[in-house]
Amino acid sequence: MATKQLMVPATWGIRSSFHSLIALLVTFLVIASIYVTRNSGVLVEDRTKSKSSGDFPSSCNLFSGKWVFDNKSYPLYKEKECTFMSDQLACEKFGRKDLNYQNWRWQPHQCDLPRFNATVLLERLRNKRLMFVGDSLNRGQWVSMVCLVDSVIPPGLQSMHQHRNGSLHVYKATEYNATIEFYWAPLLVESNSDDAVYHRVDDRTVRVQGIEKHARHWTDADILVFNTYLWWRRAQMTVLWGSFERPDGIFKRVEMPRVYEMALKTWSDWLEVHVNRTKTQMFFISMSPTHEKALEWGGDEGKNCYNETEPIFKEGYRGESSCPDIMRVVDKTLDDLKTRGINVRMINITQLSEYRKEGHQSIYRKQWEPLKEEQISKPSSYADCIHWCLPGVPDVWNELLYAYIINP
Repeated sequence: MATKQLMVPATWGIRSSFHSLIALLVTFLVIASIYVTRNSGVLVEDRTKSKSSGDFPSSCNLFSGKWVFDNKSYPLYKEKECTFMSDQLACEKFGRKDLNYQNWRWQPHQCDLPRFNATVLLERLRNKRLMFVGDSLNRGQWVSMVCLVDSVIPPGLQSMHQHRNGSLHVYKATEYNATIEFYWAPLLVESNSDDAVYHRVDDRTVRVQGIEKHARHWTDADILVFNTYLWWRRAQMTVLWGSFERPDGIFKRVEMPRVYEMALKTWSDWLEVHVNRTKTQMFFISMSPTHEKALEWGGDEGKNCYNETEPIFKEGYRGESSCPDIMRVVDKTLDDLKTRGINVRMINITQLSEYRKEGHQSIYRKQWEPLKEEQISKPSSYADCIHWCLPGVPDVWNELLYAYIINP
């Protein structure tokens, strides 16, 4: 071995050392690049879990930040160009002139929110089902998601179908064999508000132990996105033990948030038994705030979101419509699921949506019933300060969801 080493030309040794140094330098630069990339966005995973930021590091809380006006990058799609835009959400179509609500970008304090990439998402959804389950706010987020991917799908390679009397909507991207679905279950468990069209009832009744009627439609989904809050906004609710079809049921008035807690217990028990933990990603969207009292943000008494054109800029603003007790029930339920080996990630939209008093539909939507003269004379009296215009706030909810889907 020694003889062979002496026979190696000196110039080769120099070149070899030089090439080794270059290789080491390249290796170092690659490692450094990966490290910087992963730490500059939301792709670093912290093993210490936190309720506020899911699996992302506490230094990069996606849900803590501010709104930045950005009319170059936003909106992510045009209202008129979305093939499946809903008349309930198309504020520009129904007369809204001030369109600045479309141009706000959510900027987390410690990092950047990954920009939504429809092609990347569709590749992730290839041969899979993404399903939104919940109320009309979740339906709005579903429409937003459909609009976000619509622009990259040729017209002949996508379709939309309704099933179960409108309770189930299925958008399909044929080329990817992927579906983005919405299932109407405003209280998750069975209720007398389960009809997707005729659901406005004075005495709301829930069958807190009944969920299979709905849940059998979710069983095989690969990504499940749940929400339920709006329909629970009352002091009490009638609870049914028994069946809606039989006369021997027991009815009892139960106070909030106890009845909400009972319903989420049924929901979580169903997940534990039926969901494939190695296959299914699950998310829970926190409560969407309303802006029905302008006094809460320093406006005039008797006013609401009507004619509002700017967000609220006071950091940490929280209106009275967002109920901490309900949030605690959700936190407790998701923590309990985690101890049972089920990971349902919270997408905390509440605080960031609190700032967006100008993002609601207000009077700019299809009216299902003719307006009365007194309503026409006072537009704020029929302004919808619950649901949101599209493009708008729900698009950011989906950007948050996207960040978690591509970073499982």
